[in-house]
Order: sequence, then C-alpha cells, then structure tokens
Amino acid sequence: MTEIAASEFRHPQRHIRLDTILRLRWLAVLGQLAAIFIVAQGLEFNVAIIPCVTIIGLSAALNLALQTAVNPMQRLEPAQAAGLLALNIVELAALLFFTGGLQNPFSFLFLAPVLISATALPARLTFGLGLLAVACASILFFYHLPLPWDSDDPLVLPPIYLVGVWLSIALAIGVTSLYSFQVTEEARKLANALAATELVLTREQHLTQLDGLAAAAAHELGTPLATIFLISRELEKTVKDPTLVGDLKTLREQTQRCRDILSKITQLSSTGAPFDQMKVSELIEEVVAPHRDFGVAIKVRIAVAAATEPVGSRNPAVLYGVGNIVENAVDFAHTTVEVNAWWNNDTIEIVISDDGPGIPPDLLNRIGEPYLSRRRPQDESGSERRGLGLGVFIARTLLERTGAKVSFTNRTFPEHGAVVQIAWPRERFETIETLEETIG
Repeated sequence: MTEIAASEFRHPQRHIRLDTILRLRWLAVLGQLAAIFIVAQGLEFNVAIIPCVTIIGLSAALNLALQTAVNPMQRLEPAQAAGLLALNIVELAALLFFTGGLQNPFSFLFLAPVLISATALPARLTFGLGLLAVACASILFFYHLPLPWDSDDPLVLPPIYLVGVWLSIALAIGVTSLYSFQVTEEARKLANALAATELVLTREQHLTQLDGLAAAAAHELGTPLATIFLISRELEKTVKDPTLVGDLKTLREQTQRCRDILSKITQLSSTGAPFDQMKVSELIEEVVAPHRDFGVAIKVRIAVAAATEPVGSRNPAVLYGVGNIVENAVDFAHTTVEVNAWWNNDTIEIVISDDGPGIPPDLLNRIGEPYLSRRRPQDESGSERRGLGLGVFIARTLLERTGAKVSFTNRTFPEHGAVVQIAWPRERFETIETLEETIG
C-alpha cells in the first residue's frame, strides 16, 4: 500500500496577501468617513470632526505608504498580518473614544479584525487580538467623550446597559472567533486530506504506467534475445574449440535466463494491468497476501451463494481502500483478523474485523474524518508508529468514489474489536471506472 509520510505532506503555512488587508483597510476608511459625514451633516450632531478625520487620514496615509513601498501581492507573515489587524483595532478604539465609546453602536466592529484573524491566522495570534479588542472595549467603558447627540435632549445610557454592551462584545469576540476558527480549520484539513488522496492516486497511476512500460520492454527485447539464443546454440554445435564452446554455452544460458526474467516481468505486468478483470475472491487474496507474515492470523471466508461470483475491473482505488483497512486491522489485532465476503444478485459485501481493542466510543462517529488518529501499537523496535491520520480517510474516500458504502462499528460485547463493512451495489462494482476516471 502507498504510504504518505509526515515529511512529504504537511499543513501549508498560513499567509494573507497584503492586498487583502489593504482592501479591508480602505473599506474601513471610506465607511468611517461616510459615517462621520452623515452624523455631522445629515443628522447635524456635534461630532469631534478634526480628531476623527486626523485618525482616518493617518490610516489612509499608512495604506498609501504600504501600497507604494511593498508589492500588494506579497503574502505577509502571520505576525505581520496580525500587526496590521491590531492597528485596525487601535484605530477603531481611538475613533470610538471621540464618538461615545461603548454607547456608539459601531463598537461591535471590534469583531471584524478578530474574525479575519480566526479564519486565516494561527490561534495564538487570534487569541492575542481578541484580548486587545476586549482591553480596548474595557478602556472605552470608563474613558470616552460623549456620544454625538441632540444637545437639547442628551442621551444618557444607564451603566448596567453599558456593562451588557461590554459583555456582549467580549462574548461575541470569543464565540464567533472560535466558531470561525473551527470551521476554517476543518475546511483546511479536508482540503489537505483530499490533496493527499489525489497524491495516492497519482502514485498508483505511475506504478501502473511502469507496469505498462515493463510489458513493452519485455515484448521488444524478446525477439532479439530469441535470435541471440538460437545463433549461440547453432554455433555451439559447429565450433570445435573447447574454450569457445564453453563461452557459447555460457552465452546461451545467460540469454535464456534473460528470457525467463522478461517472461516473469510480462506476467507480473499482465496481472497488474488496470483493465484486467478480477473476481471478489481474487481481490481479497491480493489485499490480504502482503499482511500474512506479521504474526496475526488472517481468516478469509467466502460465503457460498447461488449467484455467480462478481467480476470487476482491477481498480487501484479499490485495492488501496480495502488494503488499507486490512492493514489497520492487522496493526490493531491481538491474534486474528477475519475477512468475510458474500454476494447476491444485488449486493456485494466485504466485512473486515479484528480482535483488537476496537474503536474508542468518542471516535466511532467520527471515523473517516481527516487527521483523526490515536497512538498506534509499538513496532519491533519498541517505538510508537505515528501517522497523519489520513489512511482511513483516504481509504473511505476512494471506496465511496467507486460506489461503496463504508461503515465502522465495534463487535458486540463481550467480544471486542473493530468491524468495517464495505458494500457495493453489484451492478456498480462490476462497472467500476478505470484509474484515470477515478482520479478525474
């Protein structure tokens, strides 16, 4: 089975383009200017225009400087992006100081930079930005200029209401940021795991292409080797010099050896060709064979059925998927793994079970998610084998692409061990796509 090592596939480092941050900052500048204009000119409230416009002007100047000095398409390091988002929070806090503090309904905009960080930056930086936003909101609770309002009828909000506003801002920052981070992280993991799945299929395709190349080479070399063999045998009969006879005999034997090797390569390539047909029993034997010498007994049972045995294409996705599940069963089994198969005119089912510890209850409903793994048994050297938790995800994804339904359960008490059931509609199994169609 094809393996993916941690050194070959890692999470990509998180980066935000400077252009993305600048677009958000320009949007903030325009929105702030529009709000001040509407409040001062449209509603004719008394606003500290000069300090507010100064803050907005400094923000715009920084945007222009960054846009001029740095390529906007450059991807920022996480700390740099967090620094710009922190500056957004400080600028908003300064504007709110001159426009009523937490009494200003725009105080909830503290959420925006933290949410952006939650979707694109590491958790520690998002946590830091959240603390900064809460700290700014806390300062504005005590220190701020009056809310722009009608001077003849000033608006005075009770302290208990302002406490509620502060608490709602703090809770909204925490809850929405955590939710956004989890959703984004799951999407990122899924994308990475699917990319790893495509990598597995690509490797299988390369192996198939090598099989075809080996067959072509064996076919092309067969004719000249046969000619060499015949000529050397005829020369051996006619030459009288004992030394030359010995050399010709050696040449003939080595030529015959080359022909035998090429014959074996041709046979191997033929059985590995992607369009070969194979029965269910042959499929099971092929995936079970590599795991018979690991100290775990593998029992294969094929149920006798009135319907003829199904025959499908030798598809690498099916071989990898079933083989990976068998490999996991062998890894966790104590002494025995059972592979049972049955079919009728409508359904084909393969059930793989082991006598190991079984699937932990907290993971049972999540089996098949990417990057879901626990420590595995120790190998012969005594060290723990670790993986990325992608094996079962890739196996399940590949099998479901071929129309299979994969389910994971545990054996009924008092027995223990995991049970994996793979079921295909018979018609779908017998018309499984070729490798190229599976990849597409």
